[in-house]
Amino acid sequence: MKNQKFTRILIVVLILFSFSRLIIDGQINEKKRDLDVVYIGDSITEGSKPEEAPPATASEYLRRQSGIGSVEFLNQGRSGYTTVDFLPSDSGALSEVIAATHLLHKESHRILVFSVSLGTNDSAEKGPNGSPVNPEAYQKNLESIADKLLSEFPDSKIFLQQPIWYSPNTYNSSKYMAEGQARLKSYFPVLQTLVKKYSPTRPGHVFIGDLNGFAYFSDNYLTDLFPEKGQAGTFYLHPNKKGSAVLGSFWGEAIYKGIINN
Repeated sequence: MKNQKFTRILIVVLILFSFSRLIIDGQINEKKRDLDVVYIGDSITEGSKPEEAPPATASEYLRRQSGIGSVEFLNQGRSGYTTVDFLPSDSGALSEVIAATHLLHKESHRILVFSVSLGTNDSAEKGPNGSPVNPEAYQKNLESIADKLLSEFPDSKIFLQQPIWYSPNTYNSSKYMAEGQARLKSYFPVLQTLVKKYSPTRPGHVFIGDLNGFAYFSDNYLTDLFPEKGQAGTFYLHPNKKGSAVLGSFWGEAIYKGIINN
């Protein structure tokens, strides 16, 4: 009986030891993904302070997630820019983004990510380049941008972030207003259409980004967006420090899910 009891104890000990080794080995061998993230967008991406802008807070969010190693990033937000401004050309904004990306992304083991957040200025009634941009043109422009990025960086992953809410009286040097906000919302199905379009030809390379920002800022604009004086009264368009942190976490969460699940 004593020998049988000893044998059972020994078996339990061996099982526990083997299990603990599996856990330790799994932790040691956990695949850490190193990321180079390039954020393309307008003034909302650019932010009022580089260290508080959504690209900085999104990257910091990613660094805190399980399975993520180092995260380097570029903030390529440009105030007032539309999808028209980022169309491929020999000397336009996208060529500058591509040149900067080549300087950032030099190690092949690192995952190159493009976060694209455009549409706010496209939706304006007048002012920004090419505005107002209809949904069909918006889709064509984003597709041209994505095609160029994938041509230059075939292994990259592109996340199309849904634009966030702005107040229907937004009117600074450019006129947005309720018509612009309605046009902005008409872009949302376009993003889903583009992701589906790339799915059979470039699987695992084009993803939908954040879908929570619009509703969140619609509900929390008084605390998360700057009040700004405009031609139609006080309007709300740009995230403040708190709003930038929230938006960054939304972008980061969408990127993280796409990277980990693919």
